[in-house]
Amino acid sequence: MASTPLLIMLKILTPRRDLNSPQPFFVLVPTALALVTSLLILFYISFTSKFFTHSQQTHLTFAHSTDFSIFNSTSQKPINISFLGSIQSFDTGGIGNFQSQRHTGLNGKFVNDKAVFHDRDTFMNDYKEMNRSLKIYVYPHQKADPFSNVLLAVDFMPGGNYASESYFKKILVTSHFITKDPSNADLFFLPFSIARLRHDPRVGIDGIKDFIKSYIFNISHEYPYWNHTNGADHFYVACHSIGRFAMEKAIDVKINAIQVVCSSSYFVSAYIPHKDASMPQIWPRLGSDPNLAPYKRKKLGFFAGTINSPVREKLLEWWGNDSDIFVHFGRLERSYAEELLDSKFCLHVKGYEVNTARIADALFYGCVPVIIANHYDLPFADILDWKHFSVIVATLDIPLLKKILQGITQQEYLMLHSNVLKVRKHFQWHVSPVDFDAFYMVMYELWLRRSSLRLQ
Repeated sequence: MASTPLLIMLKILTPRRDLNSPQPFFVLVPTALALVTSLLILFYISFTSKFFTHSQQTHLTFAHSTDFSIFNSTSQKPINISFLGSIQSFDTGGIGNFQSQRHTGLNGKFVNDKAVFHDRDTFMNDYKEMNRSLKIYVYPHQKADPFSNVLLAVDFMPGGNYASESYFKKILVTSHFITKDPSNADLFFLPFSIARLRHDPRVGIDGIKDFIKSYIFNISHEYPYWNHTNGADHFYVACHSIGRFAMEKAIDVKINAIQVVCSSSYFVSAYIPHKDASMPQIWPRLGSDPNLAPYKRKKLGFFAGTINSPVREKLLEWWGNDSDIFVHFGRLERSYAEELLDSKFCLHVKGYEVNTARIADALFYGCVPVIIANHYDLPFADILDWKHFSVIVATLDIPLLKKILQGITQQEYLMLHSNVLKVRKHFQWHVSPVDFDAFYMVMYELWLRRSSLRLQ
């Protein structure tokens, strides 16, 4: 009788034994575990990539015409579900895939759902309550303190890749959320700046862990508030990736406190989704809004950056010489802003960390973000439904990138672009905060966690 594939694998994986020697059951356990693990891996890959499935030419139709008929293209082609199926939710924080943004009507046809919130009504009601009642106590420090440069808000306009950290503290300390009475506080802010510690010659990269450990020791002995919850109602903010390692000598901060960080990857143990929160990395761009019209964009996709990860190496390997997807490493011939404004889709590709400022850049210039960064807990994912204004592609599916993007029809692209314009205000900082901007969105994430603490 012919052996099944399973029996063949067992014969290969099971070592030969003397027929006269005993064969206890536990000898087969490692082999069985290895086999089950291999099957699970194949099962997972088959669901996170379309390399192992056959394409089915299933096309979507709309129940009614869109509001964007003036932009209709003669070269539109219906979207191919087989390619969009590779835009996976499993590796991207449960965000979902592009297909699920459509709901089926009574007539069986698909209709657009342009909502960008998971639950807008709940968000708006909670937002009002947050503005009314949320109170935060900041541990006090004076300008005469030896490390006032690290602990106090900056007295200049923040800039650069890690500006989000400085913007948040600068705005918070003058906001109506601050209370001078710790007994009225919902949360306690640990005001040290990871970015400024990194550049302080007295501390530097190697001394950050010891500084944080010493700071927590001091406040836990000088004030009673940390000890009430062992730090669970405390939070700090960090945009530089060093923040992920800064708490290794202050385990209670890592385990209990709320970490509001840009490098929000649930692949690493330092970040705990739903306890911690993802903050967008935003390079501040001043001045009037650029022309965000969708119909002047000639390039299908655009990426510019350094080769500092296997994911970017793979992107360059597949699309480095493509005429539709512009992948560039090195100095650009035109300005970065011009390239973003000339592209329909702008690629955010994982580098050393899952986060960069490219998502906020894309949104600012009206370009639909394409997120190629597995395990990225996307900013404001508790509030915003990312599948309605971005395209999420598993890194395994980089070879399918062009087919995925070309499979998105003009109507669907215009819907995504319209939603990009709706959410871009949530990814901007203002020294005087504006309703629903990045500051208020981070505050709402803290509000959600404060509510969870009260339930515990």
